[in-house]
Amino acid sequence: MKLPHTVFALPFAFLGVVYASFQYPVGVTKLVLVLVAFTAVRFAAMGFNRIVDRETDALNPRTRGRELPTGALSVRQAAISVALASAVFVVAAGLLNRVCLMLSVPALLWVLGYSYSKRFTSWSHLWLGGALAVAPIGGYLAVAGRWSTPAWPLLAVAAGVTLWVAGFDMFYALQDERFDREQGLRSAVVLLGKQRSIVLAKSLHGITLAILVIFGVGAGFGVWYYIGIAVGAGILTWEHRLVKHDDLSRVGAAFFAFNGIMSLVVLTGALLDRVL
Repeated sequence: MKLPHTVFALPFAFLGVVYASFQYPVGVTKLVLVLVAFTAVRFAAMGFNRIVDRETDALNPRTRGRELPTGALSVRQAAISVALASAVFVVAAGLLNRVCLMLSVPALLWVLGYSYSKRFTSWSHLWLGGALAVAPIGGYLAVAGRWSTPAWPLLAVAAGVTLWVAGFDMFYALQDERFDREQGLRSAVVLLGKQRSIVLAKSLHGITLAILVIFGVGAGFGVWYYIGIAVGAGILTWEHRLVKHDDLSRVGAAFFAFNGIMSLVVLTGALLDRVL
């Protein structure tokens, strides 16, 4: 698993921690366990996805150089890695609190289930978004051990992450439109075409920013948080300028760099608001 794959949603896990810190104490041990749990479940999800997609990856010019298609790793080695990462996730969740332990297996199954979604739905992007939306919820529960009061801010930030991830995953899927059609795989890009998918992805990101503002109001954040959202909006806008239906040469940069930076900026704004 590449580090940038973790950077995407890890800041939102810690955003959940920051939100919880308004009412509950946060220690170094909890922060380390959140980091371990999140990294482990992302490792498991990415590894499982590589196992499930290994045959189609071998056919796709964009992915045939990955470890399983090339034989650099065996399926057995990958499966052992996924099993170990899953175990680390469950153990870390158990060390956090009882609620996290109880929810760890359902969360793991939901995250792993994404790997099969594009075989039966065009909206696997939303499934992936929902999988990463576990991050802020998990971060909050890790500290609080219970749902937020009121309940809606935590649901709001989860919805925001879902739409944010779904939007940039649609951008990423633009690269595979022809291959997915040939292989009978489903995506919003296959269903809607490139131009309409780009419009939808941009719309989802616009809604994401609105939701993050609403979450900030409910969570009690102040000016620094909203400055972070404003800067994040600028980053997303620049990302959108890079993605065109007739020029996908810069989709990689838009997918990896810009979304990772955007999530870090939002977290930084929340942290500054919390400590200043």
